[in-house]
Amino acid sequence: MVSRTTDDYTAMALAGCAAVCEPAFWAGFDRSGPQGFYDYFCQLTDYEPKRAAKFGLPHYSWLCINPKESEDMKLAEEVISIIPEFLARPNVLGIGEIGLNKNTRNELKVLEWHIDLAARHGQMILVHTPHLEDKLKGTRFILDVLKADKRIDPARVIIDHVEEHTVGMVLDTGMWAGMTLYPESKCTSARAIDILENYGEERIWMNSACDWGISVPLAVPRTALEMRKRGWTPERIEAVIYGNPLRFMSQNPRFKL
Repeated sequence: MVSRTTDDYTAMALAGCAAVCEPAFWAGFDRSGPQGFYDYFCQLTDYEPKRAAKFGLPHYSWLCINPKESEDMKLAEEVISIIPEFLARPNVLGIGEIGLNKNTRNELKVLEWHIDLAARHGQMILVHTPHLEDKLKGTRFILDVLKADKRIDPARVIIDHVEEHTVGMVLDTGMWAGMTLYPESKCTSARAIDILENYGEERIWMNSACDWGISVPLAVPRTALEMRKRGWTPERIEAVIYGNPLRFMSQNPRFKL
């Protein structure tokens, strides 16, 4: 939401959205140093919750250095070192969105650092999986790293941006699967509903993308409408679009609606 206008908050409130959950992500450009991330974390944990509150929306966030910028390991180490200062903020749910971008060795090492940080501080984890041809291999790498750390509870991890060829392997680990809805990339409404109908409705949710590119903050409500057209009952729709995120995030006692 740091990249969106207040019109989007108004639209979400009118559509009946109950809360906003915003992961740390790429700013549309590479930040020049750790101070830029420090200011960003302040924005996510102080300013943005106040802006959302004006529209009656609780705002929660996740903190990390995103995979796109983690190729610079010195920068990543410096950024990770300042994250613990923010973990006690009342709207912070965990570490994310960590993961991989191009599946490089540096990215994998920074992923391990983030997972260790989450384990040491008892934090939940939100994971970004790579795009397009890198997704399958990257998802396997990520799952292997997470499973190798016995301190991590799979039920407190969500692997985001799953698609048809990765959702099964994620659910098989006991972790949660997230489908990011975009009009042009990742997962469309129709594909998301197909995945739900093929893989079931347990430990899986949909999220609306809000970023610098072409994205639709109301993608989840729009998908709910498509689910109704397919014959889903209101109770099933509610269980997926509201009940599942509520169940996952309520593992953190700070998440209250």
